This record gives sequence, structure tokens and C-alpha cells, in this order.
Amino acid sequence: MAANGARFHVAECGADDAPLVLFLHGFPEFWWAWRHQLPIVAAAGYHAVAMDLRGYGASDKTPKGYDPFTAAADVSGLIRSLGASEAILVGHGWGGFIGWSTAVLAPRQVRALATVSAPHPLTLLRSTRDPARLRSMAKVGLFQLPILPERRLLARDGAYIEQLLRDWSGPGAFPDQEASRRYRAALQVWPAPHCALEYHRWLVRSRLRADGRRYSAEMDRAIDVPVLQVHGAADGAIPLSGTATPARLVGNVLRAEVMTGVGHFPHEESPELFTDVLLDWLNGLPPQAQEMA
Repeated sequence: MAANGARFHVAECGADDAPLVLFLHGFPEFWWAWRHQLPIVAAAGYHAVAMDLRGYGASDKTPKGYDPFTAAADVSGLIRSLGASEAILVGHGWGGFIGWSTAVLAPRQVRALATVSAPHPLTLLRSTRDPARLRSMAKVGLFQLPILPERRLLARDGAYIEQLLRDWSGPGAFPDQEASRRYRAALQVWPAPHCALEYHRWLVRSRLRADGRRYSAEMDRAIDVPVLQVHGAADGAIPLSGTATPARLVGNVLRAEVMTGVGHFPHEESPELFTDVLLDWLNGLPPQAQEMA
């Protein structure tokens, strides 16, 4: 599906004329991360669509375009390509970062926002003394190196990808053999590992550049749509401390849910419970957040 000068792979369930719920995956996953939610959300009366972000899965792997301005334009353009004027966004990890960005940069296309393991972008690099948060940011720092992080993602048939999934998730069976195989395989297709890392690199390198300062200034205003934030209590990538969104950045209703016993991937570690929370929130949205063209 074409949008914003690139082609994007999507997986769809539900009627085309139903309210659109667009799912945005995180690192190191692709659309398949939402396999548990797509059919259930569609059965509840929505047009459920999961996209491969730029650089991931079967979507175009362009030389550039891994900044939030481009990513928000990707999402906004895809919504229109799907025949809708607006969507409810559900984003995990970097997909949540993009969801926050789209709600600010393309507000007419966003009717509500659910983020999973994705604090508001302005809190993401906030200074902290939490050792777990510092360890997480150290990984992002290592991703800034040239070439070596890509080689590590490719080495030993992507064994490091499985290690990240296990390190970031809570105690339990995730990832199982199939999830490990699929996610490892998806990032073995060059230049997918490079593209995936470019999102991380922009976040850090832009701090001292004009585009980073402009992004921070843009994001320092409230979004006027209902927001759901879901975090896992055992998140090994983004610890729960410091994930609360300042009230001044959410001008509408904010609902925060903490899921115990799960880590960075609530939608995969405990899909039934997560889907129940999501559907309860979706069905409680005001009518104007559901009546979409």
C-alpha cells in the first residue's frame, strides 16, 4: 500500500467501512506482533490493520526516513490510503513513539491513542538515576556505533534478537520457538537491521541538531484525544519508573494500566489480558472517536 512516497505492507481484518484501528509494532518486531489482537478487535466491529513500519518486514527499506516527522507522515498517509480520514492508533515501543508523534504532528488523522511500553517522547530521554533505566539507555547508546550493531543483529542467525526479547520480557514463555524464529528471520533481510537501528540513532543524534530541537518543541504541547498507556511491571527495556505522562501533555482523558507479571511485550506475553484492556478502552471511547469515515 502506497503512502508518503513509499510502499507499506499491511495485514487487515474486519470491514473496510468500520472504524479504523491501526496497530504500530516496535523493535525488533513487525506486523505479526499483533496477531492475537487483529481478529478479536475486528470481531468487535473495527477495521483492524497492522502495518510493517518503514524499514521493517515487507515494507520499503529506504535509505532515509527514520525520523518521527517522516514516520508520522507515513502513518497519516497510510490512514488515507486505507480509505479513512482518521484512526485509533495502537503503538508498542517505537510504534508508540510514532503514535505519540502522529497525534501531535498530524492531529486530524488521530481520534484516540493507545501506547504500549512507550512513554511520551519528552520523558524518554529525561535524566534518571534508576539503574534499570540507565542500563536500557546504555543499549541505545551502543546502537549509535556504525556497522557493529548491524553485525550483531545478523550474527549467529539473529541470536541477539532472541536475547533482547528475553531480556526485555518478564518471567514466562515469551518468546516461544515460533516467535523467536519469525523475529530473527525478519531482521536477517538486509538492510532491515540497519533501518531498524536508524530510529534509535535519530533519537540520540538529533538532540544537538535543529531537527531534534524542533521535534521537542512540537511535542511540548497537549494532544486533545483520549489516551491509554499500558506498561508491564517487569519491563526490562523501559522500566516503569518515570513513565508517567505529565498532565500538561494530555489535554483529554488519560487512562494508565500497569500489567503485573509481564515485561516489555504485554500484547504478546499476556495477549488475552491485554486485549481485554484494549477492547474495554476502545468500547468506552466517546462516539465521536468511533465514527470514522
